[in-house]
Amino acid sequence: MSSNKSNLNKERGFRAILPCSNGYVFPTLITPVLMIFEVAMEVFIPLLMAAIVDGGLYRKADFQLRSLFSPELIADNTRFILTLGALMIAAALFSLAFGMLGARTAAVAAMGFSKNLRHTLFEKIQSFSFKNTDKFSTPSLVMRATADVNNIQNLYMQAIRVFVRAPVMMVLAAIMAFRINTKLSLIFMLALPVLVAVLIVFAVIGRPRFRIWLKKYDALNASVQEDLTAIRVVKSYVREEYEKKRFNASADDLKRAHIKAERLFAWTNPLQLGVMWTCSGILLLLGGESVLGGTLNTGELVSLLTYTNQVIGALAMVAAIIVIFTMTRESVARITEVLAEVPDIPETESELKVESGEIEFRNVCFSYTNDETNLTLRNIDLHIRSGETIGIIGGTGEGKSTLVQLIPRFYDILSGELLIGGRDIKDYSLYELRESVSMVLQKNMLFSGTIKENLRWGDPNASDAEIIEACKLACAHDFVSGFPAGYDTELGQGGVNVSGGQKQRLCIARALLKKPKILILDDSTSAVDSRTDESIRKAFREFIPTTTKLIIAQRISSIMDADRIIVMKEGCISDIGTHDELMGRSEIYREVYTSQHKEAAANE
Repeated sequence: MSSNKSNLNKERGFRAILPCSNGYVFPTLITPVLMIFEVAMEVFIPLLMAAIVDGGLYRKADFQLRSLFSPELIADNTRFILTLGALMIAAALFSLAFGMLGARTAAVAAMGFSKNLRHTLFEKIQSFSFKNTDKFSTPSLVMRATADVNNIQNLYMQAIRVFVRAPVMMVLAAIMAFRINTKLSLIFMLALPVLVAVLIVFAVIGRPRFRIWLKKYDALNASVQEDLTAIRVVKSYVREEYEKKRFNASADDLKRAHIKAERLFAWTNPLQLGVMWTCSGILLLLGGESVLGGTLNTGELVSLLTYTNQVIGALAMVAAIIVIFTMTRESVARITEVLAEVPDIPETESELKVESGEIEFRNVCFSYTNDETNLTLRNIDLHIRSGETIGIIGGTGEGKSTLVQLIPRFYDILSGELLIGGRDIKDYSLYELRESVSMVLQKNMLFSGTIKENLRWGDPNASDAEIIEACKLACAHDFVSGFPAGYDTELGQGGVNVSGGQKQRLCIARALLKKPKILILDDSTSAVDSRTDESIRKAFREFIPTTTKLIIAQRISSIMDADRIIVMKEGCISDIGTHDELMGRSEIYREVYTSQHKEAAANE
């Protein structure tokens, strides 16, 4: 039952991606027409050849196309041959012209289709929540948006060309062959069902092999991405040789999977050639006897051989398409899987604005697996006034980051209510909600481009003065000004040419430029020294007093002057209060403080 449902979804997948041809309907429709004209010219050429041989060279009275020419032209042998030769050249040139035009229109249609498909796929991924994204690995999504789309693009191009050209060629060439000699034409007609049956068997066997091959491709991409992302770790631990061996193992797995997938279809070309030459040999043997017996003209035998080769050649095109189709069905299924994914957090059609940074959790529970027996956060009751500074502390895996990621709806709560500005967060559109929240994550990310371009992610219209002011608040202005190009300094991918502390300060400045109602710092000052950390917190108190600030920190010194501090333990709020209050009643908080205080004293 599940298998039938899966197959049904995949069949719908082909229909689901067809709207991506919008804007390229004309080149898609004109290509088959051009292919028909190309084939018609190709099929006409053997007739002209037979007429030249029988009517010009052998002067047969019953040659093909005799009725199309005047007796005077037929009587002048030289003129007749030159005239038909000119017609053959013209037919060949027309066939070439139609073929070239068809190739161009097919390329335009296929490239446009793949562009729209990539746009649709990327737009769909952008609509995912974190939970949706967690279902697919990054290398797999990259593979689907690149190699899988390329496979579909290739199939689309072949579909509007060869899917039309091959059947039309087979039908017209077979008709012309039967017109010449029905008995001899049955030779290749008997061979066609055998070839078709073999190709169908190949397609059924080959499909799962291509599925395995694509998964191996994903694994190779994951290996490359992980190695390049962590290249500094690789080099610092001198693990280059290990990574080479790991990559070679993935590459060998991919090679074996690809060979296994392609090995089966490697037989199609020899099989097709074997059938073609076998048919040609039998045709020459039987046709030669007919020519000697006077029941078949020499030119007719030549054209019959040509039509036989055209029919078998058209079938070879179909075989190539079957290979592409078999491989592409899996690519379509993988892309459809992404397109069919329902966003876990649907967009809300609302123009409601976030009026304040007030936050309230009402008995909130959350699970990454939506399993009530496996909760990451449980029974969270918390009210944060607008403009408050809230510190959050706790051990690894206690739910600190999860708690703050619920505020901009990166994930949806399992039960309870979460309110911002006195309204349920589901009442706001995702744009308005996230526009009111600035979040600096644990893993700071900068993009390729200048420092100024990165900072303007916070506000695309920010003036240079506003950028400088935000950097001063984040203690980033001094080191940026020290660069030769200042704010026009080019950053490498991920900000590799700045230190961890500099990257953190630039990310904080970017968040401040957004002028949010709520500012969330998820352990975002861990790489800066205590003095700079204090300067940043002081700037927050003085320059953004109305912004609600949530600061996750490992160092108690970073949050001890907060209005209140939340202590997390096992997904629950263990305690909440000021630094002094927690020192008096929270054993967890007191142990952390004592441990850090002793460590700091030992380092002095």
